[in-house]
Amino acid sequence: MMIPDLVFKPREPKVVQITDHLGQLIRDGVLPMGARLPSIHTLTRQFGVSKFTVVDALDRLKGQQLVYASQGRGYFVSRRGPVPDGDSLGKLLPQDFLSVSRRALIGEQGASRPGCGFLPADWLDNDNIRQALRQVSRQPNLRLAEYGDAAGYRPLRETLRERLAVFGMVLTPDQLVTTANTMQALDLLLRLLLRPGDAVLVDDPCYFNFHGILSLHGARVLSLPRTPDGPDLLLLERWLMEEKPRLYLTSGLLHNPTGQSLSPAQAFSLLALLSRWDCHLIEDDLYGDLLGERVPRLASIGGWERVTYVSGFSKLLSANLRLGFVAASPALAASLAGLKQVCGGVTMEIGERMLTGLLRDGHYDRQLRRIRQRLCDAGRRVDDWLTGLGCRLEFDGQGGLFRWVRLPDGVNSETLAQSALAEGIALAPGSLFTRGKEGHHYMRLNLAHTDHPELMERLGRLLQEAGRGATCPPGGGPILLK
Repeated sequence: MMIPDLVFKPREPKVVQITDHLGQLIRDGVLPMGARLPSIHTLTRQFGVSKFTVVDALDRLKGQQLVYASQGRGYFVSRRGPVPDGDSLGKLLPQDFLSVSRRALIGEQGASRPGCGFLPADWLDNDNIRQALRQVSRQPNLRLAEYGDAAGYRPLRETLRERLAVFGMVLTPDQLVTTANTMQALDLLLRLLLRPGDAVLVDDPCYFNFHGILSLHGARVLSLPRTPDGPDLLLLERWLMEEKPRLYLTSGLLHNPTGQSLSPAQAFSLLALLSRWDCHLIEDDLYGDLLGERVPRLASIGGWERVTYVSGFSKLLSANLRLGFVAASPALAASLAGLKQVCGGVTMEIGERMLTGLLRDGHYDRQLRRIRQRLCDAGRRVDDWLTGLGCRLEFDGQGGLFRWVRLPDGVNSETLAQSALAEGIALAPGSLFTRGKEGHHYMRLNLAHTDHPELMERLGRLLQEAGRGATCPPGGGPILLK
């Protein structure tokens, strides 16, 4: 069978072009199922390449299940069954508006996502991350044939121990366990610390995935109001006496979504209450590094028997570099490493070696300094824009990534988010973060993704239209996607 000629394009490997050319001919039916391909010698002459290039291309087609080899007979187009009809994954997932909004926040690259929780690609030093990956791939002691340490790459844990010591945390590398991300860390901790029916305290508002994961573990969730003055300590004390919660999941610094940080006095009062009623605190410190100061964390004040510390690098280094970690008491860290191994959760050492290099060569700290300055500048512009539109900023989120915005009276954040999504803009309405009716008056905005004149003009227009034609629904009920 004759193969149509191929005109090679410059600056692209010929083996890739030959693979793509033959693969497309097979997918288009030009080369039907069961057809025999020309011999390697014939293809070599037709394409004007070496035998090794042709064999490499055929191996790639075999890897794509498009051809198979028959000893002594050559290569043949594979037989492929029909693709069964069925609903796509998107249609099978929940279609209520809040579920659709959550998925839109991590949607396609290039979309406008002022409601998301991570930094734009052009704020990050992606070239250095690629360089770190290349450097790790050349390390002679890279253990490609082994699983690695269940607790995580030890040089990384030693590096993390040194960084945490700056905040007053005294611990050994064996008290640190790496995870794929902070939600995996939380999932493993809840398996060890909770029983179904146990009460767990979370902030109101809080990161929306906290409610989901606690529900999966059968927890009884108590939503503690997070006000501009911090957690409601009077209500906390009452619940500690009456409900006996086992855990409190919170952030001391740059809380998501409000951006608020606890003062030292607030932190001491909170920890004293929890200690008195034997309630363990899990500190989520995913954004604290943005402060740029040696601010003590709750874990450095409360100690490892009362506080477990969770953090990671997906928000401030690279969203795709899925690396988190837990710092805990020696006994809990040992149990965590054992559970991680049982669950098949041994993390990829290549990524952990990359992170070790990025921390030790100063890349992460240099990137943080640039991000802090850009956030400071963006914050001033976005704050002025919001107040000019009649919005209120009740929380001091200075230094952080987010603004928790009180919308003008009569504007429903879900209605606004629905109108924005119709124009390709993914917002984060307040009802994602709180179960209370007040959520419909609030919106979480990401400063880095919001600070674009064209986007701000479009959002301002949508906000004004919402103010003229929309009101909060009676009872603050959810809006279903039409």
